[in-house]
Amino acid sequence: MSGPGRTSNVSTETPKPAWRNWLKIGLAIVVVAAATGYLLRNRVLGLPVEVYAARVSDLQQTVVASGRVMTPQRITVAAEETGRVNQIPVREGQRVTRGQLLIALDASDERASLAQSRASLGQEQAKLRQLREVDLPGATQDLLKAEADAAQADRQLIRVRDLKAQGFVGQAQLDDASRNRDVAASAVRSARLMVQTHRPSGSDAALASAAVAQARANAAMAQVRLDHDSILSPADGTLIARSVEVGDIVQAGKELMVLAADGETQIVVQVDEKNLGKLAVGQVALGSADAFPLQRFDAVVSYINPGIDAARGSVEIRLTVPKPPAYLRQDMTVSVDIATARRSQVLVVPVAAVRGIGAEKTWVMAVRDQYTVRVPIEVGLSGDSRVEITAGLTRADVVVPATAATVLIGQKVRSRVIASP
Repeated sequence: MSGPGRTSNVSTETPKPAWRNWLKIGLAIVVVAAATGYLLRNRVLGLPVEVYAARVSDLQQTVVASGRVMTPQRITVAAEETGRVNQIPVREGQRVTRGQLLIALDASDERASLAQSRASLGQEQAKLRQLREVDLPGATQDLLKAEADAAQADRQLIRVRDLKAQGFVGQAQLDDASRNRDVAASAVRSARLMVQTHRPSGSDAALASAAVAQARANAAMAQVRLDHDSILSPADGTLIARSVEVGDIVQAGKELMVLAADGETQIVVQVDEKNLGKLAVGQVALGSADAFPLQRFDAVVSYINPGIDAARGSVEIRLTVPKPPAYLRQDMTVSVDIATARRSQVLVVPVAAVRGIGAEKTWVMAVRDQYTVRVPIEVGLSGDSRVEITAGLTRADVVVPATAATVLIGQKVRSRVIASP
């Protein structure tokens, strides 16, 4: 009843249809029934679980590392004399052979010095020939003449003595004959000394030979200086750097080019020190460059540094590449897989299924007679994705991945074998 001073309590909302409430109730019943059915099905038939099968296979253990390509030797090319660059017949990145001209310096002064030295050498050699071919024969003839004159003076002295004894000549004639004999004997001694000094064992010959040797040395030095103006490749290799142009004035010892000499191509990598016990010289590896990841090449461990890098906790390893592919470049980044051990036809399971690996107790969750069980195992060689089982499992077993956190020990399951990683 309404009237003055009263408010009305009559609702203006439209009542909801009853069928909507029944729809919600029905949907809830369906969901509960489906969940209950799923739980009952899993309880009766078992929880569906993906498993790995233990299998017999070859197993290889590898150590993976990355590093850079390094040629065995880098040679710095520099001038031995100061000079101006006249010619550079090679370019950076070009392959060169031993003895090939890399840089030519201006050699005008050196050529003139060499010509002068060679002229001096010719002059000294001519003097030595003159000594042997002219002076020595002349001295020999002079000796023969002096000896003949001395013999004649001796005979004359004998005759004058005889005449003096007979009184035909005076003392003055005898004194003259004696003096002439002494002069002739002195001439013989002088001529004999001249012959001796001109002989190959004599002093004049020794001086002439020394002068020739000195002139020859001067010419050789001039040739060396001239050769220094032609900077040649010291080895076969590839020019990887150049810092000189035609017209530059270069100083002795200043780096002009860098040559990567041919030889065994090597790879230098840093390996975690925990893997040191697995490594040995002679182990084979497969390498790949980051720029060419699909192309692999063979390598061999050739050096293991005896020291440890304490800052990085790593050890330096060098690998030799017997047949380096053409695309490998100096300092190129590469990765290597070093085969440290290998087993043939052993029982293996994925590492992803092994629990407590490296700990005192290692185990797997296996499925036997539709129930999960904890199985202690013993492991041998560990590969990248698989591990050798030496005790605890057979090739008939299947194991549950360690990532299946919802699967419990003793639970009934329905296993489905999946491919191993």
